[in-house]
Amino acid sequence: MLIGVPKELDPNEKRVALVPADAKKLVRMGAKVFLESGAGSKAGFGDELYTEAGAEITNDRTGLLADAELLLRVRKPPEDEIGSLKKGAIHISYLDPFNESGLIEALKSHGTTAISMEMIPRTTLAQKMDALSSQANLAGYVMVILACSKLPSILPMMMTPAGTLKPATVFVIGAGVAGLQAIATARRLGAKVIAFDTRAVVAEQVQSLGAKFLEIDLGETGETKDGYAVELTAEQIARQREGQKQQIAESDIVITTAQVFGRKPPVIITSDMVRGMRPGSVIVDMAAETGGNVEGSVPGETVVVDGVTIVGDGNWTNFVAKDASVMYSANLRSLIDDFWDEEAKELKLDFENEIIAGCVLTHEGEFVNETVKNLMK
Repeated sequence: MLIGVPKELDPNEKRVALVPADAKKLVRMGAKVFLESGAGSKAGFGDELYTEAGAEITNDRTGLLADAELLLRVRKPPEDEIGSLKKGAIHISYLDPFNESGLIEALKSHGTTAISMEMIPRTTLAQKMDALSSQANLAGYVMVILACSKLPSILPMMMTPAGTLKPATVFVIGAGVAGLQAIATARRLGAKVIAFDTRAVVAEQVQSLGAKFLEIDLGETGETKDGYAVELTAEQIARQREGQKQQIAESDIVITTAQVFGRKPPVIITSDMVRGMRPGSVIVDMAAETGGNVEGSVPGETVVVDGVTIVGDGNWTNFVAKDASVMYSANLRSLIDDFWDEEAKELKLDFENEIIAGCVLTHEGEFVNETVKNLMK
C-alpha cells in the first residue's frame, strides 16, 4: 500500500501527520511511504530523517495525491485538491464535519473513504487513536505557559530579601483533558489553582492535582457517553456566571476550556466580568476560534481589553509542534495498526467495528456515518 503525506498548506501550521519513527514502523509493516519534501521541517523533522527511516521524498505534490492509496494529513484538505485524489483512496485528517458540509459532500462524490480524527469514539479501545485528547493534553500545558508570558508577575510564592511574593491565583474553567493538564501545569509552577466544571464528578480529579474545586449549584447536570459536558440551559449558564464572577475578579489568570462538540461554545466570561478583573490579569480563551467563551476575545489574536490581556491564539499545539506531531502521528499509526492486513499489506476497514463505524464518514460514494447522514439531510 502506498501511503502519502503531503505538506500542510496553511502557512501557520507547523505540525506533520507522520514522524520518522512511525514512518519506519509502517515501512517495516510492508507499506511504501512517500512524503512531500519539507513536510516535517517546521516540526523539526528534516527530509533526511525520513529517508533514513525508509520513506521516500518527492517534490511532485500532484503525483503524490494521485498515487497515494492512503493519505495522511493534519488539517482538512482543500476542496480543489479532492479531484486530484486517487479514486477509492482513504483520506485521514481532521475534517470538521459539523462545519464543512461542502467538503464532506465533495469527498463522497469523488468516492474517497474519508476518516475524521475528530470522530474517533472516546472509548477505552480507541484511546490510543484519540487525537482530540492527545492534542488537548498539550493545549492545556501551552495555555498556562502563554498566560505566564503575558502576566506581569510570577506564579510561585517566593521568599526574597525584599519580602515575600504571594503566589498567583489561576482559575481554570472546565476540567476535561485540557483543563486537567492546565491545572497540573499551573500547580507545578507554584500557583494557587481553583477549578470549576459543570460535571461535579470531576471534583475528585481536580482535588487530586492539588487544586480547589469551586462549588456552584447548577441543578441537574451530567456528561455524554463520550465524556463531554452536557450543554447547559440558559438559566444554568446564568447561575454559572454569577457563581464564578467573584473568583474571576480575584484571579490573576483565568483559563476557559468549555467547548461543546459540533456547536458554538457557551459565553462564560462577559465583558462586565472582564472589567471586574485587575489590570494586568490574563484570560486564555481556548474556544476563541470556534466562537469563544469570553466576550472580547479575538480568534487567532491576543488583545488587551480594559487592561486585561485576552489570549485567543488558537491552534495551541502548534506552539509545541514537535511533540504535537509525535502524538498525532502515534494516533494515526495506532489506527493503521489495528486495521492492517498483514497478508495483503494494506489497510482493511471493518465497518462492523465501532471505531470504524464512528470515524469513517464516506465510502464508495456514500455517507456511511449515521451522525453525518443526519447532518447532511
